[in-house]
Amino acid sequence: MPIFKLTTQAYCKMMLHGAKYPYCTVNGILVAEKQKHRDSQQEILFVDCIPLFHGIVALAPMLEVALTLIDSWCKENGYVIAGYYQATERLKDASPNQVAEKIASRIAEGFGDAALIMMDNTTFSVDCIHPSIHVYEHHDNRWKIRPLHEDFWEDWGEAQRISASLMDSRSYETLVDFDNHLDDLRNDWANPDINKSILHLC
Repeated sequence: MPIFKLTTQAYCKMMLHGAKYPYCTVNGILVAEKQKHRDSQQEILFVDCIPLFHGIVALAPMLEVALTLIDSWCKENGYVIAGYYQATERLKDASPNQVAEKIASRIAEGFGDAALIMMDNTTFSVDCIHPSIHVYEHHDNRWKIRPLHEDFWEDWGEAQRISASLMDSRSYETLVDFDNHLDDLRNDWANPDINKSILHLC
């Protein structure tokens, strides 16, 4: 069973995406460092996330375009598409729905150790005190929840502090997802400015 680890950057951007559109379902892609070798205790480091859509998250043609562009970007940067995240617009719904499972399963076809992360709206807060995610892994053709331990994060204390700081400064207002990119191609879905802010806060 692989060891999953999530960087502060990946976690913060997921939280910002949810905060920007609290009234919508949002989703996105997790990217990981490319693995140099394979073994049962391989560590999967999710280094970043790419916000996809808000509102209607199951538009197949747009998803195909996004995945193609993200795949090219990953190859240029030594990354691989390795997971999927989603948050629903309903407060008490943090279970994967058919859309989440379908997209995540497609990613798992290309990356066997893929993760599916569902954001938990009941623990989501501006001060980010509690982890606001549930992690699922693909096992026996099903998505099964995985116990969440503190070592899932590279540094939970840092992730909590920086996500709270970004929320306080309303950085979510500048987050760009793929929907925003399609509205205006100058909008960069890699979010380099937010990445710089996170690095500066680190």
